Amino acid sequence: MQHAQSRRLNRQDFKTLSLAALGGALEFYDFIIFVFFAAVIGDLFFPADMPDWLRQVQTFGIFAAGYLARPLGGIIMAHFGDLVGRKRMFSLSILLMALPTLAMGLLPTYASIGIAAPLLLLLMRVLQGAAIGGEVPGAWVFVAEHVPRNRIGFACGTLTAGLTAGILLGSLVATVLNSAMTPVAISDFGWRIPFFLGGFFGLFAMYLRRWLQETPIFLEMKAHKTLAEELPLKSVVVNHKKEIVVSMLMTWLLSAGIVVVILMTPTYLQKQFGIPAAQALQANSLATIALTFGCIAAGWIVDRLGASKTFIVGSLFLGICSWSFYHSVAADPSMLMGMYALVGFSVGIVGAVPYVLVRAFPAEVRFTGISFSYNVAYAIFGGLTPIFVTLIMRVTPMAPAYYVLALSAIGLLTGIYLTRDLNSETTQPAKFDEQAASGN
Repeated sequence: MQHAQSRRLNRQDFKTLSLAALGGALEFYDFIIFVFFAAVIGDLFFPADMPDWLRQVQTFGIFAAGYLARPLGGIIMAHFGDLVGRKRMFSLSILLMALPTLAMGLLPTYASIGIAAPLLLLLMRVLQGAAIGGEVPGAWVFVAEHVPRNRIGFACGTLTAGLTAGILLGSLVATVLNSAMTPVAISDFGWRIPFFLGGFFGLFAMYLRRWLQETPIFLEMKAHKTLAEELPLKSVVVNHKKEIVVSMLMTWLLSAGIVVVILMTPTYLQKQFGIPAAQALQANSLATIALTFGCIAAGWIVDRLGASKTFIVGSLFLGICSWSFYHSVAADPSMLMGMYALVGFSVGIVGAVPYVLVRAFPAEVRFTGISFSYNVAYAIFGGLTPIFVTLIMRVTPMAPAYYVLALSAIGLLTGIYLTRDLNSETTQPAKFDEQAASGN
């Protein structure tokens, strides 16, 4: 059995990882494309005489609504994922994302229908949030239950890299449009194009997932009739409080890295330092490529060194790089490309986060445990972070640097805690993880 648990990834494993990562990338593109056009969306969906700072806060507020809707959608999908199968929910989340994304590209603006415009935009954003709430935890569970135990970190890191590739795709689309079209054309109709593309991407991803197979661990539990006997959420809340707290702290670190450094920074660079949109987005694309490789590297490292060492070293690296990036760009904008790529790679530590999450909960309630912890934390920290950082920027332009530095400290302390208590090396997997790994 031990040999089976330490086997190499086979052809079926790589097929599963590839299809899951590609589908996740296309769906994550749908979810985040909004933020790359936040400036023009704010101008189009709110009154022209509104103060610019208030328009930004309200635009990011609609963006945040997607995060606030994640827990409900995620918990519902996870409930059925733990009871009827991972694959079914994994495929359903795609459809629930594609349709509102298409609808967002068709919405009339404030000039056409007044206050109804931002309200409709808010509704579509909420539907997107419900869909992504089931997608990300479901994807981590899906790939982790397909691969041998000694490759869980690499599998989850690769999938997280796929999700960040969705951010890269959004950045590239935004870069191409801003480079090829005038600001007037973007404001007129160009901003709708990425939403149309996103809807079609989502439908294509749903088609791809037809070729995925149910996880061996779920099939094993179903065959032995050991699926959750009580409401999965009740079991998680009552029996796994410590795991919930650690998972939420890990998610806070993840949200800070992705939301602040990758999603908010292009608009921040434009507004704070007057860097042209095309240049800011080009640098963002480079940083996201570095992030993608960083996620895979973090997954590979955590399989070999464990969660505690990975987060202690990785959090220190993230704090140093993010602090240096924001201060160096403020002093010398010519350093933008190189420093943004470096901080993007350092954010790759988030690729090790799902390793902790999937090993923290037993298989019977794993989907629900991860979905509850991840989505509630992301709703709070990921959703409110843009608003909080935007407000703090009125006090200091270095607000993003201070925020990421504070979260790096939390990552460091969590890594130290994992050393003595919830370290993945001492976490016992559910018995059906063992059986699936042996091929039984």
